[in-house]
Amino acid sequence: MRKVRADEYAEFAVARAGHLYRSACLLTAGDTYLAEDLVQETLGRLYVNWGRVSRASNPAGYAQTVLTRTFLTHLRRRSSTERATHVLPELPALSAGADVTMRLTLIEALAQLPPKDRAVVVLRYWEDRSIEETASAMNVSSAAVRSRCVRALARLRALLGEELSEYATR
Repeated sequence: MRKVRADEYAEFAVARAGHLYRSACLLTAGDTYLAEDLVQETLGRLYVNWGRVSRASNPAGYAQTVLTRTFLTHLRRRSSTERATHVLPELPALSAGADVTMRLTLIEALAQLPPKDRAVVVLRYWEDRSIEETASAMNVSSAAVRSRCVRALARLRALLGEELSEYATR
């Protein structure tokens, strides 16, 4: 029985790792090293609780929730010796034909949002989650998600200015 569960977990981890990594890159505003760490920690937590996770109605959603909470926990635990920089680290490889300038501009704008606002934007608009699902993943109320969405989108509009309409038409 244990071998079957380990095989199920391995299959799930291989299938979801790329998606989790992309979401983690957005949550961390392009910090690929931190994104890798978050995905690894998330997959570790899923492995430990795989019996319960595999019985969940939506294991992929469960994994996304664990990733988001791991990200938010990381922010609270971050050592006081770490300093944020204005230089973006190495960015993930972009698919052929992708608009590199647009992606870099959006990642830079996301980096300027507070972490919880960034998490709301990623969950609501990248992951296409409902307000209730986002609230559950972040362990906050639906009203908090709505207000953070409004604030985060207003901040993104202010940061992107005229460029926003340029990206919306593409």
